Amino acid sequence: MTYVDGFILPVPEKNLDAYRQMAETAGKVWMDHGALAYVEAVADDVPEGKVTDFYRAVKRDEGETVVFSYVVYRSREHRDEVMKKVMEDPRLKMDPKSMPFDGMRMFWGGFKPIVEM
Repeated sequence: MTYVDGFILPVPEKNLDAYRQMAETAGKVWMDHGALAYVEAVADDVPEGKVTDFYRAVKRDEGETVVFSYVVYRSREHRDEVMKKVMEDPRLKMDPKSMPFDGMRMFWGGFKPIVEM
């Protein structure tokens, strides 16, 4: 079984090009350090719910959309090794002031798959 990190974040629609450029760099960094897959996906068919939804989860503001991202690893141990290298990589600029989204409304976590096909 693999291991997956998942990320959900709001991105102003006017910043999607800047976000895509940042994500392309991040994807190269993760893949260079051993990730098996790196995916960034923008909301396309995401309904607004009556109780909760992706938009409420990130407290979406007017003019924002939601990005769902995930990274796949061989195992939790592999993820920990890759993440250590990723966090030390100078290609990633983690300055909140220069990010094209509000990092305070981003959330993430590591997941153990229970079904893989």
